[in-house]
Amino acid sequence: MARVAIIGGGISGLGAALMLGRRGHTVTLFEQDARQAGEDLDRDFFDWHRPRIPQAVQPHSLLAPVRTVLRTEAPDVYADLLARGAREYHEFDWFGEHPPYRDGDEELVTLRTRRIVLEAALTAAVRRERTVEVRRGCRVRGLAVEEGRPARVAGVQAGADVHRADLVVDASGRRSPVPAWLIAAGCRPPVVDSHRAGIAYLCRWYRLRADGPRDPGRVKNGSAAPFALAGVFPSDNDTFAVNLVLSTGDPTRGALTDPAVFEAAARRFPATAAWLGLAPEPQSAVLPMAGLDNRWTALADADGPVVTGLVNAGDSLIHTNPTLGHGAALGLRAAQHLATHADRIAADPVGYHTWTVQALRPWFDTQVTADRLNAQRLAESSPLSDRRAAALAACAFDDPVVMRARAQVRHLLRPADDAYGTDEVDRHVTAWLAANPDFSPTHDGPTRDQWDALIPAERSTGTSPSAPGPVTAGR
Repeated sequence: MARVAIIGGGISGLGAALMLGRRGHTVTLFEQDARQAGEDLDRDFFDWHRPRIPQAVQPHSLLAPVRTVLRTEAPDVYADLLARGAREYHEFDWFGEHPPYRDGDEELVTLRTRRIVLEAALTAAVRRERTVEVRRGCRVRGLAVEEGRPARVAGVQAGADVHRADLVVDASGRRSPVPAWLIAAGCRPPVVDSHRAGIAYLCRWYRLRADGPRDPGRVKNGSAAPFALAGVFPSDNDTFAVNLVLSTGDPTRGALTDPAVFEAAARRFPATAAWLGLAPEPQSAVLPMAGLDNRWTALADADGPVVTGLVNAGDSLIHTNPTLGHGAALGLRAAQHLATHADRIAADPVGYHTWTVQALRPWFDTQVTADRLNAQRLAESSPLSDRRAAALAACAFDDPVVMRARAQVRHLLRPADDAYGTDEVDRHVTAWLAANPDFSPTHDGPTRDQWDALIPAERSTGTSPSAPGPVTAGR
């Protein structure tokens, strides 16, 4: 059994610690924040200032891999998650009556919850593991690196002490200091592939009133204008988030941090207007997040691992902007693989690096491509032009066969070309177009003139902060 040191106590770090501990490994988790998610979810969510992880308060929809990994590795955590208010939503719930079952349909479930609920459930479970020690308020300041070809990481420097380990896991997030430490120690530099997303998020949290309406009816959770996207994230314990996405260069971005302006803009989109029409109680300010990159950090290059005894996971390995909700799903998949193969990875990390490229890298590349197209479209206010692609998206909400393909892609179960590229899906889309001959690609959100009319001229700037203070949602 291996001695494992984990740097970072977020979703990936906690998940890795739990799964490693339950396999009998001796784990020490180092987290520089002394506070942990506890029993008061609202206080932890709305009042905990966490500038190093702004996504902690952005909206989250937890995809199928989160549910699958937890039900396999930690069913007690999954039960606790539901007990704390997380809700299951099957993609076929849109239709009311589910279509005849096919293999894999049971996986097409989103967990609707704030990130803090998952953190609290994982934290409680980690506390119960006898082989896991959590050192909160303890900042790792460097690595213990032994010379060799390649060099080997033999532990971490925490305070004045060196904590020895057979394997060190960097789960310290998108701003990980580990690459700089490796370079300073004389190792070959990690290979970083980074792409600026070019989009900004603004969200605000609400709670349904106990004596008010509970459900907006059969309404899609997303709407679009040529220059902006709007979405609703139903969440736990009667909370939900309204989210606006636009280009970082949009001159109205700064004005939208005003709650009145934000809400007036959100009411121009059918999806968000339906939820705001329930007269919910605002729970937060408008929470911006920008400065977003898609970043892949490989601890191996063409010559092999740049170091042994060290691997990365979560946002330290693969950081994507939250549009497709990949973060927690890919982080827990990596944690599961680490826990399953820890002894082998401690001896030689080549297999782990190969697995990440095969299992995770394709989803990173998909995100980069989608973001490039989205950023260009939002910046240029490009009209929709591909009739069949637009029909594919619209048809999914009428046709369970197409919805199944859409859900398989969304939940990281199949690549888009595989899911959509079947004769069956092609036939169903063709039939839908034949039944809707007047269909043309359109947006359901406001025009640019309508949008600009909502924004006070003196507040319209492009200087919204790229590194916001407290945020309130999840990823």
